[in-house]
Amino acid sequence: MSKRPTITDLARVSGVSVATVDRVLNGRLPVRQETQRRVYEAATSIGYHAAGLIAQRMRKELPEYRLGFVLLRPKDVFYRAFANELEKAIAQAPGFRGTAAIEFADTLAPEEIVERLRRLASTCDAVALVSPDHPTVTAAVAEVKERGIPVFSLLSDFATGIREGYVGVDNLKVGRTAAWMISKCARRPGTVALLVGSHRFHGHELREIGFRAFFREHAPEFTQLETIVNHESHEITRDVVGNLLGQHGDLVGCYVAGGGIEGAISALRQIKPDPLPVLICNEITVDTRVALADNLAVMAIATPLHALCRELIALMVHSIEEGAANAPGQTFLPFDIFLPENI
Repeated sequence: MSKRPTITDLARVSGVSVATVDRVLNGRLPVRQETQRRVYEAATSIGYHAAGLIAQRMRKELPEYRLGFVLLRPKDVFYRAFANELEKAIAQAPGFRGTAAIEFADTLAPEEIVERLRRLASTCDAVALVSPDHPTVTAAVAEVKERGIPVFSLLSDFATGIREGYVGVDNLKVGRTAAWMISKCARRPGTVALLVGSHRFHGHELREIGFRAFFREHAPEFTQLETIVNHESHEITRDVVGNLLGQHGDLVGCYVAGGGIEGAISALRQIKPDPLPVLICNEITVDTRVALADNLAVMAIATPLHALCRELIALMVHSIEEGAANAPGQTFLPFDIFLPENI
């Protein structure tokens, strides 16, 4: 049987004295964080029995922050997945101990979002939220910033020049990608439809700009309908898509740039148009995954939640520790593309 590693072995492998290892193990005197980590990594590598104790002591000595988040629609599978990823990112983040305070806004009303922002700002060290770009929200962000609480915009930008930073995808590129796919997959030129949640969502507005610009530049033979606002409602989207199929026999493409895609999928399942329009989905969920598998949808453009949450948490903690205006103004993450053949 191999010899059990001793404290002397641990000191030798980690390159510090036995006394330093003893301080790390028992917390008798302060030890620099990098030294603690070196001892912990050495303990793990040689199988030292107290490696877990060192990890606990390191964690206990870390600063503790409370991070607040305002998401939308608590019953929406995307935002529930978003909340789960935020909690995991905080639990696994190095360098601090964190608590997530997550609230969901039931509507897109700026008043409701502002109320939740102010409530979280009263107990949190930094706040990030999904919100329309509205003067009421901008004023609230400025108010919270005056109190020294950094605020980040998620998915769709708002309060530019006031908020600490934006974290999300490049929505202009998302819109152009959706248009490119429709132009390539449509059997013939025809009518295309675009649905957004609200023109107050800066991200939706950018997707619309990118979508329309692509068709103007590269596929002018397609006819673009006026953009339709669906308020991210499944029911509204279902009725809108049903009406579009009835009114436009040459409907060859449809892009739902925000929420409500389940309604579009439902309308296609019920009406069964032949041929199907090229449906581009926003986000990958159980419903959009099934729609791709059934060839009702051609593509889903998705937010990389895992990477986004880890980047966001790092930026929020950086802004707490280093002060305001030290985070990048915009952080773009590459979006994910799901097709029927790669789900």
